[in-house]
Amino acid sequence: MSGTTGRARFATSTSTLGGATFVALTLLASGCGSDSGGDGPEETYSGAVPAVEPPAPDNLTTVEVAGVKIGAPEDWEVDKEGGLCMRPPGQDQCGYGAIQVWPKAAENNPKNWPKKDNAYNKPDGWATVPNECRSLSTTDEEGVGVRDARQEDVGDEQGLVEHADGLKSHHRKWIVTCENGDTFEVRLWYLPESDVAVYAGAVDSQYSTTYDAVAESMDVTEYNS
Repeated sequence: MSGTTGRARFATSTSTLGGATFVALTLLASGCGSDSGGDGPEETYSGAVPAVEPPAPDNLTTVEVAGVKIGAPEDWEVDKEGGLCMRPPGQDQCGYGAIQVWPKAAENNPKNWPKKDNAYNKPDGWATVPNECRSLSTTDEEGVGVRDARQEDVGDEQGLVEHADGLKSHHRKWIVTCENGDTFEVRLWYLPESDVAVYAGAVDSQYSTTYDAVAESMDVTEYNS
């Protein structure tokens, strides 16, 4: 829930996703070009009851990390140490409900997640090490494991979402069930050619439309230039 502060789940100096923390990858602040070849979507460059959520924000403030521009809700805090993290109101750490933006996402991940073996297309591809519960009730607990996970259809018929610059990312949504019966949701928007990811490692359902609005506002024109 918004307003509840759990233990930190994002460690800005850590380079692995999963386990007791969600990982914020160490990002390089310069040099972000990518291959332009291939047939990927970027060539179009042209169990819990959800809470009642407010509409998507009308005003987003543009923030930037390594040439990637994206809109942040005006009442959310933005951290830029080791990357970019947007925290919803009431959260003083980059954990439950937060949104992260990762330029060079797979390149900076020791297991090349989420690109390697198209992990973003797999039920267990929601984290580098998909083995620890991230539900709100377990934010202050260690060692609560995961029972299973499934993907749900999001985006268009091909699972793609168009961003402000005209590029289309692979949008993925996972529903993860913990060993204690809790569930939580993970969302990812990934540009495999540019290797840029927008990631919500534990969705706060009251901000469901906010996550979409933020992700869709992303512009990687300068990052890819």
